[in-house]
Amino acid sequence: ISLPSALLGSCEVNGPGADGEIRKTTPNVQVLDLSASLLSRWEDVSAIAQQLEHLESLTLMNNRLRLPADVSAHRRSFRGLRVLALNGCELTWPQILQCAPMWPQLEELSVQDNDITELQRPEGVLQSLRSLNVSGNRLAQHTVPALAALLRLEYLNLSKTGLSDIRFDDAAPGGQTDMFPALTKLNLEHNNISEWCVVNELAKLPRLTHLLCHSNQLVSSDGNPKTANQLLIAKLGGLVSLNNCEIHHKERRGAEIDYIKMFGGEWLEAGGGRRPSAQFVSQHPRYLSLIAKYGAPEEGELKKPEPFALKNQLLKITFVFPDAADREPIEKKLLASMLVQKVKGLLYRLLKVPAADLKLTYTSPKKLGTEFEIDSDLKTLQFYSIEDGDQVLVRWS
Repeated sequence: ISLPSALLGSCEVNGPGADGEIRKTTPNVQVLDLSASLLSRWEDVSAIAQQLEHLESLTLMNNRLRLPADVSAHRRSFRGLRVLALNGCELTWPQILQCAPMWPQLEELSVQDNDITELQRPEGVLQSLRSLNVSGNRLAQHTVPALAALLRLEYLNLSKTGLSDIRFDDAAPGGQTDMFPALTKLNLEHNNISEWCVVNELAKLPRLTHLLCHSNQLVSSDGNPKTANQLLIAKLGGLVSLNNCEIHHKERRGAEIDYIKMFGGEWLEAGGGRRPSAQFVSQHPRYLSLIAKYGAPEEGELKKPEPFALKNQLLKITFVFPDAADREPIEKKLLASMLVQKVKGLLYRLLKVPAADLKLTYTSPKKLGTEFEIDSDLKTLQFYSIEDGDQVLVRWS
């Protein structure tokens, strides 16, 4: 039977069956799914694969497989395997490396939602890998560079791994790292990245063209997500796609010119055309190359957009508690550039109510009777147009 795929997930497969039966009935299977089966030994998986000479893709998600006593004995069974999914199998990284000699030609490996924490260098194994997914594992972030031993790796998925930092210390700011020489696509979604210095580190990757970084805490000083995207584009000169959106030439040009103007004042203060300070170069590694591309900013261009000019303005705000009549209003002076997240932290210290339980709205004397919702912790007070003399209404569940 010329059956190219056999999708047997949750079908209670518990072994290879009678000798040679699989080879007789379905010899041409290339894609096999044995997710959530009753298999408990790699030896049984090997006995199945051995009869499928054309097998290229194997899915073993949500299985609990004991490690084989002799890994090398099963290398021939998986000799043609290119794609392997071991999501949700309660595996550690050392266990995966222990099994890896069984898969000599593997190109795509997914080990999402396992028990992986500390990564070690894959020495002499997995060297054919082009794609690796370790999403959903709580990684010790200082061990991520160990994966740089995978010299052919083109795609790396580090989403939902708790990352807040990533460093390539072998290269100076503005230089190129020798790590991950083939990496073109990187997924950092749903992590804890909040510092722009991390983006400067990503700029050291020599071939990075596609980046996914939704749902992090990278915030521009005006709190506007569009500005944050512009900064990402300007800092990462090789990007052609950001969060699955193609970056067009006009968009890149606009982002880079705005970047020059946005930080032109800092550039002048740091020494400008003579020789900017090492600190400025460290914070803005691409700035000098952008000036070489578009020319230095004119004095008149350095007037910052209003949100930046206002970022240090102090606002007198009154916090009121409509559901707690016994609480007196509290008056505070806060920076317009303060994140809502920080405001909630202040309220936590005052009220002893967890920040996650707080719901904020505000009213303005200019629009009496209208309550405006404050719905994002990662935006600033000035993003919501909160002004001096406004009231912030604080409620909690």
